[in-house]
Amino acid sequence: MRLNGSEMVMHALKNEDVKVVFGYPGGAALNLYDEIYKQNFFEHILTRHEQAAVHAADGYARASGKVGVAIVTSGPGFTNTITGIATAYMDSIPLVIISGQVPTSLIGTDAFQEIDAVGISRPCTKHNYLVKSIEELPRILKEAFYIARSGRPGPVHIDLPKDISATIGEFDYPNEIKLQTYKPTYKGNLRQIKKAAEAIKSAKKPLLYLGGGAIASESAETIKELCETTQIPAIETLMARGILSHNHPNLLGMVGMHGSYVANMAMSEADLLIALGARFDDRVTGKLSEFAKYAQIIHIDIDPSSISKIVNANYPIVGNIKSVLEELLPLLREGYNPKTTLSWREQLERYRKLHPLSYQDSITPLKPQWVLEKLGEMLGDSALISTDVGQHQMWTAQFYPFSKPRQFITSGGLGTMGFGLPAAMGAKKAFPDKISINISGDGSILMNIQELMTCSVYKIPVVNIVLNNNYLGMVRQWQTFFYENRYSETNLEQQPDFVKLVESFGGYGKVCYTKDDFTNALQEAIVSNKPSFLDVRIDRMENVLPMVPTGGALFNMMLEYKE
Repeated sequence: MRLNGSEMVMHALKNEDVKVVFGYPGGAALNLYDEIYKQNFFEHILTRHEQAAVHAADGYARASGKVGVAIVTSGPGFTNTITGIATAYMDSIPLVIISGQVPTSLIGTDAFQEIDAVGISRPCTKHNYLVKSIEELPRILKEAFYIARSGRPGPVHIDLPKDISATIGEFDYPNEIKLQTYKPTYKGNLRQIKKAAEAIKSAKKPLLYLGGGAIASESAETIKELCETTQIPAIETLMARGILSHNHPNLLGMVGMHGSYVANMAMSEADLLIALGARFDDRVTGKLSEFAKYAQIIHIDIDPSSISKIVNANYPIVGNIKSVLEELLPLLREGYNPKTTLSWREQLERYRKLHPLSYQDSITPLKPQWVLEKLGEMLGDSALISTDVGQHQMWTAQFYPFSKPRQFITSGGLGTMGFGLPAAMGAKKAFPDKISINISGDGSILMNIQELMTCSVYKIPVVNIVLNNNYLGMVRQWQTFFYENRYSETNLEQQPDFVKLVESFGGYGKVCYTKDDFTNALQEAIVSNKPSFLDVRIDRMENVLPMVPTGGALFNMMLEYKE
């Protein structure tokens, strides 16, 4: 059928089963938005900032596992998306971002709101396109979704000039895509898998190291089966929280800079590391020369460029984690004896009891760890938990009882403040029946506070729990530990009245000083079915512990702060 470029975009989104799109219109995108007005293929959510549109699409993708979509205009409309695109890129989140561009005749002339969008986005996208003709647009749209969701997922950007969005052409949408230069490997090399099985059978101190790729590959059930078949202990990265339930007996907790004592000691003393979809991030490895120095490494990942990039793998296996484990499990059921690792597991249990995650509770001010524990007690797996970045993010990872993959939605690689609220909006659109919680700090929440209006207009009842210590908390903590208490530009004692602010957006707000305040306010916020803001006043000087200083070895943890 013959359609103009904008109609082609609408039909492509319909063909890709896109249910919701986040965006913000502007001159170069007017043809697209005119078609959005005419069509009824999907719901469009007008965010109040382009960065938030991408974060919302990102939250939708993380919660659902589907491709998130955002549409914006040219120039500043597009440059505002870069933080969101980079956030998704660092965490391997599948997005398609469509930006309007000035007409092809004006490209390169410094026209009004012209920017080299493809050049700017190249370092933080999996792939990008400048559409040069109407004939190539259907193929580009199909390729964009295929590339975004296949292999190691990631954001794909399409820059669509305004004249092409109005040009009529033949819409022949491909059923499938075959790219000569892009062929992800899904099935692992059987010879390597057999070698890995033998290494596991002979190991005395094996350890499962679970990364975000284990969630992206939908491998949670297979990993649980591996863990329970072998009784091998497991640790999770920040991006992997929820692969194993918080109360799974083989889970040692989160690893890394703010990981649990037992998880970090396990990583330091293991003789075999089985890395599943993990990229050996510096916040996990600490000092590389001391990282897992007694261990051989099995590294399973769909992205060959990730294997041996940071730490050399003795048994590299390129492939989809679920597919590889389905080949590995039968080999381990024959001849593997879990009793060979009994002393290792007993040693780790001693570590777990020696330094469990803990805190000194108080009546007032509230302790943030208690808030997270209480939240988990009240909501458990009925909630989707998004966060911004800072101390609150780490306390959430440490103390919320995650039990399912895709329950925890947070910016890991880029560490993006302002991510939480729009991401929680996207998660709520993916699962309207779930309670969507954004846990933030009084610094992060102001970075995209305007999205309270989006929540109000579209009746998206995100509950914002703001752990308010009147500081840029994590930066303050570093200044306390490493900069002799020189609190340079981290004091946030002058803040708005958050309750009045959320009420001005049509939402519900409450200041919480006590435990009863918090418990009652959370129940009221959920019942209100409005965008909500719980201003939770916490201990200003509370620190996130354990902590591994930057560049330090994982086994050299700060377990308490001493002046």
